[in-house]
Amino acid sequence: MSLARRSLMDAAAARFGWRRAYGDTTQVDALLTEQTETAYTEAADHAALATAKNTDVLAVQPGVLDVRGRVLADVLYLEGVLTGARNRGLPPELIERLEDAVDHGHELTVLLADTVRTTAALHAAS
Repeated sequence: MSLARRSLMDAAAARFGWRRAYGDTTQVDALLTEQTETAYTEAADHAALATAKNTDVLAVQPGVLDVRGRVLADVLYLEGVLTGARNRGLPPELIERLEDAVDHGHELTVLLADTVRTTAALHAAS
């Protein structure tokens, strides 16, 4: 399926609050590759903008706070997915992967919060 057609189908599904599921690992791998390529393409733009914009420690803080908020919201969503998987008795391998993702996500939110605190502490010390 072409990217344009898949994107149109995904956009239509999202409008109704639906998400597509992929039952074939080849499709999943293609989607994961596409996500990765898109993220790395956009990352180059982010790096250039951040270099120009982040002139001191406080300039870094809002972006890190935004990322922490998005990560936290996504982790809490994943906790719900995990709870549903457990309640439905889905395979243990899936539950283990979800547990790992949730744990890692919570660790990431702690690291991001520490980073935000560091920006404030460094600013106060200067």
